[in-house]
Order: sequence, then C-alpha cells, then structure tokens
Amino acid sequence: MKNYKTLGRSGLRVSPLCLGGMTFGDDWGWGADEKQSEQIIRSFTDAGGNFIDTASIYTNGHSEKIIGDVVGSKSGLRTKIVIGTKFSGSRAHVSSWGY
Repeated sequence: MKNYKTLGRSGLRVSPLCLGGMTFGDDWGWGADEKQSEQIIRSFTDAGGNFIDTASIYTNGHSEKIIGDVVGSKSGLRTKIVIGTKFSGSRAHVSSWGY
C-alpha cells in the first residue's frame, strides 16, 4: 500500500485502508477462526497495511485477543501497527443485533 495518511493531528501514518476485525473469532457461530484471522492479518500487513479496527464487543473480546496475539508474535510488527478500538461499547447491544 502506498500513500499513507496522517491520522488526525496525531502524527501517526496509517494505510489508506483499515482492516476491520469484527469477524475475527467464531464466537458468534460465524466469522473467521483464529487461523483464518491470522492469515487475513498477515496478508494485510504483508501488503503494507498498518491500521486495524476492533472493539471489545466484537466476538466477545476474542477479536482483540487474536489481533494482539498476531501482532505480538511477529518481531517488529508491534511498533508498526496502529490498532483502533472502541472503549464505550455496551455488550447489551450485541444481543439486540441478533448475535
């Protein structure tokens, strides 16, 4: 990926595409299992992507764990990845989504 963008006034340079992690983990009966999620994340970062989105409510927090495990397992990747997560979501909404 080329043409990284500055994220707001933070000075962080992020890829023009952000990888969404809502379906990392199959805790809701669908989505990518841990192995598939790792392959997706590695393909994204190998292509130059460095911006990943997740939330504590995605697959009951499993999405955040998967992303953390993958980023933490590859030497040097931790300092190159920007992870955006939500901190004020309510798990009560998940049941209303039908998951």
